[in-house]
Order: sequence, then structure tokens, then C-alpha cells
Amino acid sequence: MTAKDKGDTAGDEQRVIRQLAELLNETGLSEIEIEKSGLKIRVARTLNVQSVVAAPAAVAAAPAGAAPAKAASADPAKHPGVVKSPMVGTAYRSPEPGAPSFVEVGSQVTQGDTLFIIEAMKTMNQIPAPHSGKVTAVLIENGQPVEFGEPLVIIE
Repeated sequence: MTAKDKGDTAGDEQRVIRQLAELLNETGLSEIEIEKSGLKIRVARTLNVQSVVAAPAAVAAAPAGAAPAKAASADPAKHPGVVKSPMVGTAYRSPEPGAPSFVEVGSQVTQGDTLFIIEAMKTMNQIPAPHSGKVTAVLIENGQPVEFGEPLVIIE
């Protein structure tokens, strides 16, 4: 292989990387990995997930009899039983339109039970319960777009 051939290969790799980076931006994905002819390329970007926290004045304005769980619901991402989205996509609460939801508040789930389906790039991905327990909050609506790491449900 000549030095010119090596330069052409490097140029091809750079073109592929640029195309994958553009695809990341177009689709909203956080990473893409391909393997072709023994060459493996992974392009990833860091997502900055920002959470909004209620101002202290809003917390002070809460009624005196408010349960502590209400304060915890201000940031469900920090709840120990939160189940977060493993991908970017559209979340569905039922297996098909008109069917009952997989889970509702108060449902008992066993580890591995399907909680939601997230459609990503025309693929339906079942999201299983990471542990058994009772669903205390469902944090998304049917058909809602979700981001990677977004809280979906709380299981206690």
C-alpha cells in the first residue's frame, strides 16, 4: 500500500465519521457505531441533561400538611426507584392503540415485566422493569417523545 493509498483510506474514514456525526444531529441519537470490512467506527456525543428545580419560594408556599413525597416529586430523576429512558425515541404506554397500558400508578410489577415501548429509528424496544415493586408514578404520556436518561416511571 502506498502512502497515497493510506491517505485515501484516512480521507474515506473522515468522510464516514462526518456523515455519522451529521446523522447524530439529524436523528437526535447520542451514539452510532458501524463495522464494515474490519473497520469499526463509533461516533458519540455527550448529552447535557438539565433538570429544573423549583425555586425555594415555591417550596415554602407548599401547604403545611403536604406529604414529603410531594417534595421528592419535584425532581423524580433523583428518586431511588426511578426508571430512566435508555434511549431517545417515542414512548408508548400500551402495546397497540386502544389497548390497556402496560402499567398504571398502583400496579405491581416483577423484574423483567414490560413497562413501556420506546420506538427508536422504526424499531420498537420493550423497556423492562429493572426490579420488582409497586408503580408509584408514571411520568410520561402515551406517544410522548423522550430523551436518553429522562425519568419514565418510579417503582418502589
